[in-house]
Amino acid sequence: MRQVNVQTVADEVEFNRFHGLILFWCALIIVFDGYDLAVAGVAMPAIMSDMGVNATQAGLMASSALFGMMFGAVTLGTFADRQGRRLAIAISIALFSIFTAAAGLATDPLTFSVLRFFAGLGIGGVMPNVVAEMTEYAPRRLRSTLVTLMFSGYAVGGILAALLGKTIMQSFGWQSVFFAAIAPLLLVPFIFGSLPESMLYLLKKGRHDELRSIVERIDPAYKRASGYSFVLPAGARSGEASIRRLFAEGRALSTLMFWVAFFMCLFMVYALSTWLTKLMSNAGYSLGSALTFFLVLNVGAMIGAVGGGWLADRFRIKHVLISMYVLAAVSITLLGQPLPTWALFVTVGLAGASTIGTQIVINAYAGQFYPSEIRATGLGWGLAVGRGGAILAPIVIGILVSMTLSLELNFVAIAVPAVIAAIAISMIDHGCSAHAKSQEAKVALGSEPEIERSPA
Repeated sequence: MRQVNVQTVADEVEFNRFHGLILFWCALIIVFDGYDLAVAGVAMPAIMSDMGVNATQAGLMASSALFGMMFGAVTLGTFADRQGRRLAIAISIALFSIFTAAAGLATDPLTFSVLRFFAGLGIGGVMPNVVAEMTEYAPRRLRSTLVTLMFSGYAVGGILAALLGKTIMQSFGWQSVFFAAIAPLLLVPFIFGSLPESMLYLLKKGRHDELRSIVERIDPAYKRASGYSFVLPAGARSGEASIRRLFAEGRALSTLMFWVAFFMCLFMVYALSTWLTKLMSNAGYSLGSALTFFLVLNVGAMIGAVGGGWLADRFRIKHVLISMYVLAAVSITLLGQPLPTWALFVTVGLAGASTIGTQIVINAYAGQFYPSEIRATGLGWGLAVGRGGAILAPIVIGILVSMTLSLELNFVAIAVPAVIAAIAISMIDHGCSAHAKSQEAKVALGSEPEIERSPA
């Protein structure tokens, strides 16, 4: 009986409607996730005024969701590798929808922070799982493009939060943008029924009929084939996902460097997402104009994510990331300089492209670096460590804002982590990645037989 490597099937097939469906649902989930994350930054000036909190307290309130994201990324990422990805995604959506909406009912900083913590569990938990979902099923030649295109939904969510904030917040209060977050809960049954389960998870659980159905949707040629069985990719293990495996097979230094890069990049992302509106207000812009800067930041993020993914599929993703971090350091530093309004908008867009956009590209790189069976675990831990930077950013920049330092120094503080992240990425050993090892295995063992296809 012929043995079929399920990951090779997904790697080598052409993009089709099956991939389009996964891309649609995963991108939509990330839109919701991005909205729930951005909404606090959009509403922060109004929340500070309504609750009578200072910049340092507001930074702590913003960080409460990020604490939740740190725990959510670890627990729900590992949960997915052990109990199934679809269930983890459904739980994540329910958590961030319910508790973000509930935060709109808060009347004091403590209640708001607690509710945002629980929302953060879902916001953080969904990210590694949708990246792992898209990475597993995307054809190899389009993998970076599709993952970053999917993750551009994060910027779309930020854009929606800014547009909704400009439209309804002045009339209905800051609470209204939080109440709107309940909508994704209605789609959970449809998402759960439409997204395929991980092929490796199904194979490990012996659910071969369900696996065969998915393989036939990936490549219809298998509907005409018989006499084959499924096997795990080379090097895959039937045991449970473990953090120890992130450091095995020569991955130790690279895993640590991924963690440093995640930490530094998420520091920049959440510093800008939380404080850009307030910093621009302090610089003399009206709330409406400051929200426009937030909108431009996320438009730039979307362009950076898609453009970065396109470049990563054509050049070495590692080199693309280093270039993007250098651009982040330059553009963020320039935000503190006196610039014409048009130049300031362009610079804000570049900052969004090279911070939020870069984080999306590094998610794609980490998803490709780790073997399939520990992919969600690797992403979950990378994002969890990165949440340390995300947690510190609102607090640190909040303290700087309260010290009434110059605009230039505030933005330099946000830019420095980009330099550290670029150095960390340069130290990752790409030869230890799952992709590199699979190519070595193919050379050593030869290509596996393909199912014969009839002419189109």
